[in-house]
Amino acid sequence: MATRGFFSSRKPPTETDARIPPGQYLEQGFPVLSAGPTPRVRTKDWSFTLKHGPRPIKKWNWAEFNALPLTKMTRDIHCVTAWTKFDTAWQGVLVDDILADAGIEAPTGFLLAHGYDGYTTNVPAKDLTTGKAMVALLHDGKPITPDHGGPARLLVPHLYFWKSAKWLNGLQFTERDEPGFWELRGYHIYGDPWREQRYTSDP
Repeated sequence: MATRGFFSSRKPPTETDARIPPGQYLEQGFPVLSAGPTPRVRTKDWSFTLKHGPRPIKKWNWAEFNALPLTKMTRDIHCVTAWTKFDTAWQGVLVDDILADAGIEAPTGFLLAHGYDGYTTNVPAKDLTTGKAMVALLHDGKPITPDHGGPARLLVPHLYFWKSAKWLNGLQFTERDEPGFWELRGYHIYGDPWREQRYTSDP
């Protein structure tokens, strides 16, 4: 039934709308969410190890890692708890540059990211290479605070943010796509925010 003089209040999509995945809302702050207590890792004690299965390929201390090429990246990030934050600014070492310094190409199609707190999450190699991801050392030009994963965290901005593991201490190539901490507890194995891949049952 049509009624004369009735007009829809729906507004046309804006540029902002186009940047927010389905089911998300725009967050101005930066919420702190963690699976457990925040570890306090001193840079003098920090190290990062690249592995193929159980075999270490190369290990860096803080000074050695910071001597690798540093790249700036500004990206929107999307948390599975439904917030999206625009234009977050990071600086760190691209995963491509880590592999180059180790003198290897990706030996398998999958990796597990490991944190100092025992946290793990799986990410396909193709989602970490070709400039898509980095080990971030700075946020907004300052050292990353412990609450947000400092001194170093993984940054995979095109996937839900649980994939951007905090307090990172290594990447491990695996022969198959091994689920990590949240994936074993019902989260999606991949986690694409634009497809709303929050939970195992999501397509």
